[in-house]
Amino acid sequence: MSESEGEWSPWGGEDEELEQPLIHSLQDNTQQRVAQAAMGDTIITSPLVGGKAARTPQYVAALSATLGAMALGTVLGFSSPAGAQLKANSTSHDSLHLTTQQISLFSSLMNVGALMGGPVGGLCLNALGRRGTMLASVLPFIAGWLLIVFAQNFAMLVAGRMVTGLCAGVTSITVPTYIAEFSSADIRGTLGSSFQLMVTLGVLYSYVLGAVLPSWRWLAGLSLAPVSVYCVLMLFAKESPSYLLLKGQEERAAAALQHFRGKEHHIQTELDGMRAAVEERRRNKASLKDLLKPYVLKPLFISFGLMFFQQFTGVNGLLFNLTNIFQSAGSSIPDDISSIVVGVVQVAATFLATVLMDRAGRKLLLIVSSSVMALSLVALGEFFYLKSEDAVWARDSLGWLPLVSLMVYVLAFSIGYGPIPWLMMGELFSPDVKELAAGQATMLNWTLSFVVTFIFTPMQLSLGDAGVYWLFSALCVLNLVFCVSVVPETKGKTLGEISALFGAPTPQPQQRRNSSDC
Repeated sequence: MSESEGEWSPWGGEDEELEQPLIHSLQDNTQQRVAQAAMGDTIITSPLVGGKAARTPQYVAALSATLGAMALGTVLGFSSPAGAQLKANSTSHDSLHLTTQQISLFSSLMNVGALMGGPVGGLCLNALGRRGTMLASVLPFIAGWLLIVFAQNFAMLVAGRMVTGLCAGVTSITVPTYIAEFSSADIRGTLGSSFQLMVTLGVLYSYVLGAVLPSWRWLAGLSLAPVSVYCVLMLFAKESPSYLLLKGQEERAAAALQHFRGKEHHIQTELDGMRAAVEERRRNKASLKDLLKPYVLKPLFISFGLMFFQQFTGVNGLLFNLTNIFQSAGSSIPDDISSIVVGVVQVAATFLATVLMDRAGRKLLLIVSSSVMALSLVALGEFFYLKSEDAVWARDSLGWLPLVSLMVYVLAFSIGYGPIPWLMMGELFSPDVKELAAGQATMLNWTLSFVVTFIFTPMQLSLGDAGVYWLFSALCVLNLVFCVSVVPETKGKTLGEISALFGAPTPQPQQRRNSSDC
């Protein structure tokens, strides 16, 4: 059965009858609400809606999908412990040994794969469905890790990194899209930021296993576990209601939406709003030219700016080379333990961000994030400057500073610039251009991630450790100015209200078709 015909489920969910009867007509006074829903917002306060939407089915679906984000995190985290082991293999029994230049390429090439994965994922989203695309990425994910496990030369390692990177790129666009389409507005921020939380869990998973396993090959083998669990859980998940409507599967779309909102929740108003958005999208198919429209250009600039500063605060350069940074610092704390501590802080801070996202607001968290990152990178650069002047004194007196600086840096990044660019990517654009604009922003993000990761080691050699961190600190200050002067606050606003800020036209609600019209 194809995804366009409805998803297969071990529970036989595609044949279930709705327990709550659908409402087949709307009163005139609901038209404004329907137009609001057409912008992608869940209506939870309406005479046609039976109380608040259930949250448990949404949490379960988000957990299943974000295991893909955890698999993505293992790809990001793998290069730090594995790179250090591959560099040290000249003294081990393993035949593979990489030079400093090869380590830089090995770390950064997953971003090239992810860059290709973005457009591939965009094409698959409509051809296979959101759930179908996630399931289709599993076999290549497994193949990529197996290439690394059994690598006999540098080419096999590179191929494995490229393939796992491609799957990471597919995941980075598919999972947030899927979650955004089934989430109700009251928990959209929390569920949206859970993607980044699971990415950090995947990174920590790699750090912990890298510290206790004797070989990077074992680490690659155990990186298959999150992918496998992800596959199993997504077999039981429902397809996105929006996708099913797009494919004309209205009964299955209603069944899926009823599942996500709970059996006691009347869904007709929201379903009609989704239908209006789908019809609007069919009438106004987006092209690259549409990105130049005034109401698209400004949010596109904001999204591109957030993606640029997310990467050019140096995060992936630091995380991909974390073990080597601690080795260079000469701290008395073991490198593996330091990496794990930073990973734990990243997970805890990202979890805190999921709690704060719909309370403190996006803009405030971005301002705090960029400010604290700038200060922590200044401190890290100062340590390496003092180390270049007197290595013994710096190590004995300030050996704790690199770990503390990186802990603070990762904490600040994780409460703001980690999850928010991805969350706001799904909030800023009107439905008619959302997929196209989000695809461009995702491609930019992975391109910048490759650039930062690839040039990180050459920059260290040319500018020195202190110079690199001070350069990233200066970019954080520029980032702060951008957040204060350009980025809007989207907390508490519906997707329709956000689009209206930029002058986007409001989709006109469509009357429900009678069965005789079908």
